[in-house]
Amino acid sequence: MRQSVQELMERYQNNLFAAAFNVCKSREDAEDVVQDTFLQYHMNKKQFENEQHIRAWLIRVAINKAKNCNHTFWRKNKLSLEDYMETLTFETPESENLFETVMKLPEKYRIVIHLFYYEDYAIREIAEILHLSESNVKVRLSRGRVLLKQSLKEEWEDDE
Repeated sequence: MRQSVQELMERYQNNLFAAAFNVCKSREDAEDVVQDTFLQYHMNKKQFENEQHIRAWLIRVAINKAKNCNHTFWRKNKLSLEDYMETLTFETPESENLFETVMKLPEKYRIVIHLFYYEDYAIREIAEILHLSESNVKVRLSRGRVLLKQSLKEEWEDDE
């Protein structure tokens, strides 16, 4: 199964951007990652089983490209999280606080939490995308939740 790049861009551009930004924490780098991901799809003549397979492949490629981006020399000149936060809009102050807290988690927890809660992937699908075992994904989700809970609890207690 193949779909046009235009269709896939309309459907998944925002998802890929969010996943890439989650890893590289840079708007410009995430935009480049999304563009490179669709370019790789276009150049790759691989046949996919179904649309879920295409989506998982796109997410996996975007995450890998974002990780590679973190290892470049230019990465040192990135936009800080605080500067990027100023450009985002949130429905509530609580959702902004949660996003900031998630972004401060270590990468291995941040990625699985993003895929699970923001992209609505099942544990099995996350395991396939990240090439991890399902039990490893469950452990990372659990530990990530504990870290989130601790961070949010500390912030809440500080506000009192």
